[in-house]
Amino acid sequence: MSSSLDSFENFNAAPFIREIGRGKKGARDLSRDDARALYAAMLDGRMSDLEMGGFLIAMRIKGESVQEIAGFLEAAEASFEKLQAPDCEFAPMVIPSYNGSRQMPNLTPLLAMLLAREGVPVLVHGVSTDTGRVTTAEILAQMGLPPCNDANDVAAAFARGEPAFMPVAALAPKLDRLLQIRRVLGLRNSTHMLVKIMQPFAQPALRLVSYTHPEYLTMLCNYFSEAAPAARGDVFLMRGTEGETVAHAKRAQAVEWFHNNQRTTLIERQEPVDEMPPMPASSDAMTTAAWIGAALAGKQPVPQPIAEQVVQCLQVARQMK
Repeated sequence: MSSSLDSFENFNAAPFIREIGRGKKGARDLSRDDARALYAAMLDGRMSDLEMGGFLIAMRIKGESVQEIAGFLEAAEASFEKLQAPDCEFAPMVIPSYNGSRQMPNLTPLLAMLLAREGVPVLVHGVSTDTGRVTTAEILAQMGLPPCNDANDVAAAFARGEPAFMPVAALAPKLDRLLQIRRVLGLRNSTHMLVKIMQPFAQPALRLVSYTHPEYLTMLCNYFSEAAPAARGDVFLMRGTEGETVAHAKRAQAVEWFHNNQRTTLIERQEPVDEMPPMPASSDAMTTAAWIGAALAGKQPVPQPIAEQVVQCLQVARQMK
């Protein structure tokens, strides 16, 4: 198959679905070029709903290969305008936030605020609301930080020394449309991974990336070691805290650092401490926002794993510049 297929107005997905839809053992992976062409057609609406549903279910059963993820991500990042980072002593940082929290307080906003007040241009992107979860957007809104609707809003937030939260619907509307398919099919699709690893800046940036299932650790390590464009910047990869990329308040997760496609274990996994450090009394947005404000003012201690995460982020973001 040729990647030139993406030049056609209407995309014939049947040959691709036939390759990946032969079951767990019989399916064959797509090439990087074919994966890019197919995903670009999905983003542009050049596939029928029936073809799209068939492809997404088949890919869900088969699982993504490294080259497929590479091709998908190339198409995804070409589908929206890149943001410009200000000229400062730090490379910009990207914090995806698509999970929120169900049980523990969501401290992703604390991480973002701690980094931003040191002068780092911090972009947080993700969903604004999620039923049954407390999102980063909701907590930031309680702290008086509204969402950014365009690049000018992001630049203004950086100028104020604040983290910029941009909903995925504003940052990458074509990707948001594919995320919404979950409401129809009831299944996650490759887009849910792509939004967590994409790099929205024109300049090199430091991405914080999390995974939830162990099998994704192997696949993502292989991608960042073998297929990710090194010129796009560095990556910190860690097990998510309820899916978020903030360190667990009770124990440090292992963090793998990818620089020029070379992998280094930056932080070793720690065993849980016996006692939970001081935390918000409740996980709702208002209580969490008030507690984060107190922590930023020095009235509450920042959990040690998060403080260590901030130190490592600052060191690498500075080195990248």
